[in-house]
Amino acid sequence: MSTTSLVTASEKRRRFRAALASGSLQRFPGAFSPLVARTIEDHGFEGVYVSGAVLSADLALPDIGLTTLSEVASRAGQIAKVTSLPTLVDADTGFGEPANVARSIEFFEDAGLAGCHLEDQVNPKRCGHLDEKQIVGRDEMLLRVRAGVLARRDRDFVICARTDARNSEGLESAIERAKAYVDAGADMIFPEAMENEAEFAAFRKAIDVPLLANMTEFGKSPLLSVATLEDLGYNMVIWPVTLLRLAMGVVEEGLSHLASEGSQEALVERMQTRQRLYELIEYESYNAFDQSLFNFNVPGGNHD
Repeated sequence: MSTTSLVTASEKRRRFRAALASGSLQRFPGAFSPLVARTIEDHGFEGVYVSGAVLSADLALPDIGLTTLSEVASRAGQIAKVTSLPTLVDADTGFGEPANVARSIEFFEDAGLAGCHLEDQVNPKRCGHLDEKQIVGRDEMLLRVRAGVLARRDRDFVICARTDARNSEGLESAIERAKAYVDAGADMIFPEAMENEAEFAAFRKAIDVPLLANMTEFGKSPLLSVATLEDLGYNMVIWPVTLLRLAMGVVEEGLSHLASEGSQEALVERMQTRQRLYELIEYESYNAFDQSLFNFNVPGGNHD
């Protein structure tokens, strides 16, 4: 029994870096809770992603930079703690000026994360697939990247730079920004809101560090398959909101059924069973541990 992964944070980071260099696409579904992260690992994925949009939505907030560093680091740390997989967290714009970015990296390292990504939007930011996004000047983003690189204590902590410039400045500008971010020390590039497969390919041709593909629903990018992304030479894919959207779709259906029928009986077959839940939370191992502590009799225990 263990309340946390037996794999250390430093080992998860080392494995993450090695995986990004392996030539095999790393699949990171987005988790909105520790239980979901445990389930992601159980289904054989290579890592876990913590989306800022999902964390905001779970707090019933829009994704416009309202969450704080402590909220994000705390929740991401809870998620990272329960799995042996590396966890990448969305750090938005770094929660402030370059000094704040540096402090954010320290928080994420202490929380056990394997890496984070920083973006070049202004603060407060917007969802990456919405129009009317505003981005900071290139030099300001370079300061963010450099601050993150200088602040990390574990050299294996991955700092990914995201560029949102495609929408406002065009593809070529986004590529030139990405090159500058690599020169500033970024370990990986996240080109946001690519509009077709050719644009994903153009980034791969131009950038020689690992690339992250964002396969979010209802956005500007086509939903490319794992096989296609592998053929394009991408190193990592995230499905940031997929599991939350699936879960909330079922929640909406269940509540509608309860409201109309007054009973959940017809829904039971669609539910995760108690047995499966107990498997994921390792219920039996906790019970065995508890019994190992209390398998003795206290001499004279029947008397005061």
